[in-house]
Amino acid sequence: MILVTGGTGLVGTHLLYDLCKSGKKVRVITRSNSNTANVKKVFSYYTTNADELLQNIEWVEADLLDVYSLMDAMEGVSEVYHCAAMVSFEPRLQEEMMKINIEGTANMVNAAREKKVRKFLHVSSIATIGRAKNSELCTEAMFWKSSPDNSDYSISKYAAEREVWRAAEEGLNVVIVNPSVIIGGGNWQQSSANMFSKGYRGIRFYTNGANGFVDVRDVAALMIKLMESDISNERFILNAENVSFRNYFNWMHQAFNKAQPSIKAGKLLSAFAWRAEKLRHLLTGAVPLITRETAQSAHRKRFFSNEKIKKAFPNYQFRGVNDSVNDTCKLYLKEKK
Repeated sequence: MILVTGGTGLVGTHLLYDLCKSGKKVRVITRSNSNTANVKKVFSYYTTNADELLQNIEWVEADLLDVYSLMDAMEGVSEVYHCAAMVSFEPRLQEEMMKINIEGTANMVNAAREKKVRKFLHVSSIATIGRAKNSELCTEAMFWKSSPDNSDYSISKYAAEREVWRAAEEGLNVVIVNPSVIIGGGNWQQSSANMFSKGYRGIRFYTNGANGFVDVRDVAALMIKLMESDISNERFILNAENVSFRNYFNWMHQAFNKAQPSIKAGKLLSAFAWRAEKLRHLLTGAVPLITRETAQSAHRKRFFSNEKIKKAFPNYQFRGVNDSVNDTCKLYLKEKK
């Protein structure tokens, strides 16, 4: 039996599709407020027999902060994919995010050890990869350092990784993946898919930042390859290409037949924007569209190596970022009809 957390999220839904498509029986941890309908929607992107595939899924209610419920969920489980995490750049949610991402991961690996799970795959983030100098490629070997530039999210994910490595020292067979910015469809109001909702409405501003990007289908496929391999106690950056934010948004707007962003947002304008959003949040309670952390990250240029994962699976070919953007825009437009 395979156990998946975060099964209703962007990575989780695509992972479930690949597992169910191959005939695997999967147990998925849900909460009382989980949107399981999103799983069927994503399955329907790629098949006409979504309902049939969904029969391979066993839904169980459990809580990452309740280790006893997790041990019950892991009864008879041999493989665990831990995709669940809270992603937020809002200061008011910092404490909750730290608890879910760090304590929740600690509970997961502790339960996995107790139930003698064969292998545990943890989905982390490139936010935990150490920074390179002079626009050099960031690799898995780079040491993560404390810095005022680190977001609360990156701190929580780094601490979560430490819990996984601690469990590895205690005998758990683990693998960690660090995806770059993930491209794909699903819940258009959450995570990186939300950017396509904004792109459809039209984005006027661009920055000179750059980052790594990867298709969610590649993330899911490589997670399964790593789980089914003999590789253990390693982590891998999952990155297709390094692309400027300007090109990324240009491709998106082109696919949506919208005018491309034409106003360069310098650091001064970005600083004004996140402060204005903070004031709007304080006055109205509305979720800020831009935070200090997201404004700063939009100007950073980070480039990531994928050599380690390519060496592990030399025949695997990543989808190009432009193709991934076009495919995701088509899914969005199909739902808008």
